[in-house]
Amino acid sequence: MEPTVDDAPTRERVATTILENGPSTAADLAVLLKVTPAAVRRHLDQLLADGVLEARDQRVTGQRGRGRPAKVFVITDAGRDHFAHAYDELAAGALRYLSETGGDAAVMAFARHRLTDLEDRYRPLLATVDPAQRPQALAEALSADGYAASVGSTPAGAQMCQHHCPVAHVAEEFPQMCEAETEMFARLLGTHVQRLATIAHGDGVCTTHLPTIPPAERLPS
Repeated sequence: MEPTVDDAPTRERVATTILENGPSTAADLAVLLKVTPAAVRRHLDQLLADGVLEARDQRVTGQRGRGRPAKVFVITDAGRDHFAHAYDELAAGALRYLSETGGDAAVMAFARHRLTDLEDRYRPLLATVDPAQRPQALAEALSADGYAASVGSTPAGAQMCQHHCPVAHVAEEFPQMCEAETEMFARLLGTHVQRLATIAHGDGVCTTHLPTIPPAERLPS
């Protein structure tokens, strides 16, 4: 019999684990949290009822086995709000006014300006590491600022995932926020990067492809 626990902290851990790791199955969560699958499902049911999570069919690559695909659980917009988004209607209203008076170019200029301090802080950190280690260094810097970023390897380079976006709601209406961030990544890494998915467009995580950087390549001055 599973020991009695305070449900609220464990439920918070379930939601936080999904936020940090992206769409997850009940089995994944049971392993990560070291609790029984039955306990995880109980918390998932409550989080679904509260609107913090939603269930989706798991995407299957390659040959699909017998039976129905496992459900994966993802954070909803309401769930992301629970994790203190740096967003409010005032920000969206200000950008709408900026768009009406200055056009898309003015919104893009603001989006770039917003990231100036972040880029200034990250650039010295990345300049001191080997080019091959820049993606990991960038992910660690982003995580320290609340973006819950991680890096994985692919045959064509690295892939960085951000499991939290502080401006996701604004970026739904103003994609310039995502575009400016992608530009910043390219400058910091000294190479072209490609945004594959964004939370603002309904994906579980923001995913950016980072091509392999030649060893001799250095950051631009």
